This record gives sequence, structure tokens and C-alpha cells, in this order.
Amino acid sequence: MIDLTKFYVTTPIYYVNDKPHLGHFYTTLIADILARWHRLKGEEVFFLTGTDENSQKNVKAAEKAGKDVKQYVDEMASIWKKTWEKLNITFDDFIRTTEERHKIAVYEFLKRMIEKGDIYKGKYVGYYCVDCEAFLTKSDLVDGKCPIHKKEPILLEEENWFFAASKYKQALLEYIEKHPDFIQPEARKNEVLNYINTGFGDISISRQSQKWGIPFPNDPSQVVYVWFDALINYLSGIGFGYDEEKFKKFWPADVHLVGKDIIKFHCAIWPAMLMSAGLPLPKHVYAHGFWTVKGEKMSKSLGNVVDPVKLAEKYPLDAIRYFLIRQVPFGEDGDFSEEALVERLNNELADELGNLVNRVLTLAERFNVEIKGRPELEKELKLEEIDKHMEKFRVDLALAEIWNFVKACNRYINEKEVWKLKGEELSNALYNLLESLRILSILLYPFLPETAEKIRRMLGIEEGQSLNDCKFGEFKWKPKKGEILFKKIKAY
Repeated sequence: MIDLTKFYVTTPIYYVNDKPHLGHFYTTLIADILARWHRLKGEEVFFLTGTDENSQKNVKAAEKAGKDVKQYVDEMASIWKKTWEKLNITFDDFIRTTEERHKIAVYEFLKRMIEKGDIYKGKYVGYYCVDCEAFLTKSDLVDGKCPIHKKEPILLEEENWFFAASKYKQALLEYIEKHPDFIQPEARKNEVLNYINTGFGDISISRQSQKWGIPFPNDPSQVVYVWFDALINYLSGIGFGYDEEKFKKFWPADVHLVGKDIIKFHCAIWPAMLMSAGLPLPKHVYAHGFWTVKGEKMSKSLGNVVDPVKLAEKYPLDAIRYFLIRQVPFGEDGDFSEEALVERLNNELADELGNLVNRVLTLAERFNVEIKGRPELEKELKLEEIDKHMEKFRVDLALAEIWNFVKACNRYINEKEVWKLKGEELSNALYNLLESLRILSILLYPFLPETAEKIRRMLGIEEGQSLNDCKFGEFKWKPKKGEILFKKIKAY
């Protein structure tokens, strides 16, 4: 199972016009889980996240705050970075699109496209959603408004630089057909194919009316269009244009994780850009759904935006991680409520996992016997199934399968009535249960890292363990019961 290769995972880069909310945390959490899993497999992992700072949204937010734009984006980028650190996100790099290394990558990318003859000057007239920072066709509009922001777009007319994306329309369609798992989940693929077939044409990639952004090469009167520059972060974060060895090691990305609202950029425009620049396409793009709150979309006006930092001040961070993964099939929309979070914390984390650990370590302390026996619980461990789910990015199914093992361990205690056993039978039962806890401390680490570490410490294990160690062997440590893993919270 262990493959000494690389794994490169990305999140979208986030606008810094506001603080992170639950939706941002969800995407970043999935990336963190995948990164931790592949590190357990012994792979060289690169996990990139960051901030999109050349947006007009950020200019407006800076004006509203009465600050210089550069000062504003510096302060906000720091907040985002510190937020991920507080929330135990193990990113390897944090890319900012105002960094010099990003500008170098954008210019190198544009140079290749210009040399290919894919950039030309023309006049743009069309609908533009300021909040999306994206062009819309008439067919995109619902009752004359942007379907996401419910606002009428402005009619924009200016001379811009264009990317001849239409040249790559057929190549894109052929690529998607030959690589059926490129766009996931399957339902999103149909949306992308519909867009390529009906609305995919040449794209304006500069702005004449804006001053904040990366100046267009050889034309200081224009700045690079924010979406065009933002997509290149996936390259600039791993050395494109300035560290060729690092870039060759990690590109192409194994998976871009994105929200379903930005799939046309990632599954059509970005692949066409890469084709133009002569670079390989990412292996997968996985688009997940939105989080609602009690059935309503999160919005400032409704006052229901969930701040993950404040949530983590109220509940254990691992409980929040667990809830977000278990509550919804990955790829679909999910609904958040604190009541549902508390229910899972009490019924699954406290009653099932917490109770299992407490019972096993209590028994091990009470009966001071030699820990040895034959592996009876190993047959309940579906390691290959778990890994298959993770390879397909189905973190929800992987965690459900791990939880089946937790339940099997609890059944084993009850069916054997371990507290009544003596001699070899007791020794054998404790061996099976302690080895199961050790393996659970490895498997749970990507999902519930703080909890996994607590279990490992209670088992007396000091050395690091990997997926290679997820098999029954000799239990040679001295366990000692510690704190309760999850304290129950009074129901709402």
C-alpha cells in the first residue's frame, strides 16, 4: 500500500475582504485530512493554501476600513494564516498573490502564452458581476441577475487583452472524455461540459479600469484580470518560474479542492490556460457543495455566518472536524447546526470512541496481566477499503469505515464480557483491544489529530507510527488511563 511518491493538494486562494467562515474552513479541512493521510503513507506531501489579494473586493473593503490597500491586505492575510494555524491546519506553504514570487510566475506563464500566439488585444462588451469578479453570459443570468449574488451585473465595455481559449475547446472536451475522473463528483462534470459546449469562448484577461493588481506585461495601462492571476497560484506556490526543481517534483497537482461555484474556472478556463502554456493538467478537480445554516445560505445580512474560530472556543476542535466530515457526503450540500454537532459529539465521540478508550484502559489498569494473544479483531479492520476511499477523496466514507472498527471493538468488549475473563482469555482480549486502540490512533490522526495524539500518549507510545504499522503485532507499551476524551454537553 505504501508508495513513496509525492502528493500535491491545494485549496482555492481566498479573498481577504473578510475573515474566514465555516465554508472556507471546510475546504481547507478536507485538504488537511488528505495531506495528513498521505504523510502517513510515507509520501512527500505539499499542501498549498493562501490568499487572493488582487481583487477589487479587497480594494472596496480597504476603502470601507479607511486603510491603504497594501496595509489592508497585509493585515487580512495575516489573520487568515493565523486562523489556519489556530485551527490546526498543516499547510506546507501559504501563497499570497501580492508576493514577488507570484508575479514572477504570472509573467513566465503569460510569456509562454504570448509566444504561443494565444494573447491578442480586443474590445470587451459584456455582463460583469462585481461580487463574482467574473464575466457572465445572458444564459448565466436568472431574472437578469447573477444566480449566486442575486444582483444585476454591470455592462462593461473596454479594450482588453484576450486569451484565445476557444482554440482549446475541442482538446478540452477530448481530455475530459479520456480522463473520466478528472472532474469530481460526476454531477459537476455535466455542468462543465455544458459550459464548454455552450458558453466557452475567448476570455478577457486584463482590466483597463482598475489600478490594483499585477501590471500586464508591456502594457502598464492594464492589470492582469484577478481570476487569471489567481489560478496561477497553484504553480507559483511550488516554484514555477523561479525554482524549477521543486516545480517539476510536485506538478501536476493531485487534486484541486474547490467549491461548486468556481468549477468553470478550474475545470475549463484553467485547463485551457495550462494547454496554452504547454503544462500538464492537474490530475483531479473535486468540487464540494455549500454549507447552509438551518436550511439558509450563510450571509452577513441574515447574521448566520459561522466563524470557525469562535466555534472552536465553544466546542473541541476535533468534534467540529468530525461533524463536518460525518454530516454530509463529500461533494453534496450540508446543513450546519450546533444541535446536530452536539448530538454527534455526545452519541458518537463520547459514547462510542471516548467510552471505548476509557473502558479498555480501565480494564488494562485493573488487570495487571501479560498483554499477548492472537489477532481476533484484525478481521474487522478494513484498511484497504479505507485507503480506497481516501484515494477517491471520499473522506466521509473513510471515516465511516474507521468508525465501523470503533463499533466492532465495543461489540467485542460486550460480547466477550472482558471484565469477567481470567488468565489467557483475559490476556488475549486485552491484547486485541490495546492493539486496536493503537491502530485507531494512527487511522484517526488525519481526522481527529488532537484526539489521536491523546490516545497514543495514554497507550504509552512515544515513537511516531505510519500506515505501515496498522497491523496487529506485539503490544510492548505500558498504557495508563488519562483524561476523558470527550465530555458530554447538555443537549440544546
